[in-house]
Amino acid sequence: MRPHFLLSAFLLMSCAFLGSLIGFYSLGTPGAALFSCLLGLLFGLIALQLLRIWLSVDALRIIGGTAGTMVGAILGTLVYSGLAPNIQQPETSLAVYGLVIMVFCLVGMQLGSSKAKELVRKGDSLIGRQDNTIGILDTSVIIDGRIADVCETGFLDGNLIIPQFVLKELQAIADSSESTKRTRGRRGLDILNKIQKQAFVKIIIDDKDYPSIKEVDQKLIAMAKERGHAILTNDFNLNKVAEVHSIPVLNINQLANALKPIVLPGETMKVQIIKEGKEHAQGVAYLDDGTMVVIDNGRKYMGKTMEVTVTSVLQTTAGRMIFAVVKT
Repeated sequence: MRPHFLLSAFLLMSCAFLGSLIGFYSLGTPGAALFSCLLGLLFGLIALQLLRIWLSVDALRIIGGTAGTMVGAILGTLVYSGLAPNIQQPETSLAVYGLVIMVFCLVGMQLGSSKAKELVRKGDSLIGRQDNTIGILDTSVIIDGRIADVCETGFLDGNLIIPQFVLKELQAIADSSESTKRTRGRRGLDILNKIQKQAFVKIIIDDKDYPSIKEVDQKLIAMAKERGHAILTNDFNLNKVAEVHSIPVLNINQLANALKPIVLPGETMKVQIIKEGKEHAQGVAYLDDGTMVVIDNGRKYMGKTMEVTVTSVLQTTAGRMIFAVVKT
């Protein structure tokens, strides 16, 4: 059994036992003891439910809500002190006091919990302290593996956040009955271990979950909006959805395309033509970085290394394509 189950059972039994003792010693009858035992059990169930809610809430929201409630109580007391001299009946005065305090405390709690992160970020900017978080990793960028190579170069320096729900998805892929998925999942776990051993970045596992949201991508969007962080991904659709929500995206594919060597029309290069192209007589070769080179009339040179002249370069969302002809 898990420890939290034992603690929950202990709390419920303690509440029921203490409730029965209170009922028995207060009224002295077995019926009162049984009734108080049930009340104690109900109190324990309510306490457990509140505990589950609090555990799912971000700590900064709890602190902000508590501070907001205290400020609301102080302001409510000040407002009531101005109204009290005009109220004659004690019962009315008590009701007004309770209403004012309740309204101000609720408003303060809501404002404090919702604005806590914003106030912390503004405070950090005022004192010159910067958030050292690079972004939130999604499953695709972990399995891809190139993020580990980028981290190893030292170009990234800071914290990489991995949500617990992303780890669960990665674990599910690694445990898949399909061999291809299982290999990809295990590769992702190996990449995480590799990143954790590097000096320039620090992996932070975030336990925050969003039970009302089913899709992992939507959970990533919700976390990024809440935390104000970028998303690191290779997923084209997630990239577009994040842009709609005005969330910064660090796409490894875009980075790789940006770092590919610039090739201009008229330049020559040596390539090995390895297969046929889609059009008649075309041959296809690949550069070391994976860039496709389409050679007109290159089909007859399949299997040979030829010197070609670049005629044009096409940039697409999927990458860069080079068109060339065999140099004569």
